[in-house]
Amino acid sequence: MKRAMLIGAGTIVALLLVIYAGDYCSLRYRIPGGRPQFAQIQRNVMYVIHMKGGKVQYEPGPLETDTCVNSWFPHYGCNPCWYVSRHTDKLIDI
Repeated sequence: MKRAMLIGAGTIVALLLVIYAGDYCSLRYRIPGGRPQFAQIQRNVMYVIHMKGGKVQYEPGPLETDTCVNSWFPHYGCNPCWYVSRHTDKLIDI
């Protein structure tokens, strides 16, 4: 039983490494052809102001352009576009 669990865990780790490497190669060598590697998404900046009594006030800031990669995982120091497009608010604590 213990051996089967170790083999299963090793298989899952190996599969994740293969998927990550395939994602990187797809991004690096632009597979499929003509696909852009990077995109830019507009993000809302929100300033979080902590008030007395535990209240929180939000003040809008300027729009910010964020660079993202068209892949499943983060590469080249950028987050994937599917993640950035779902998290469009950037919160800054003051």
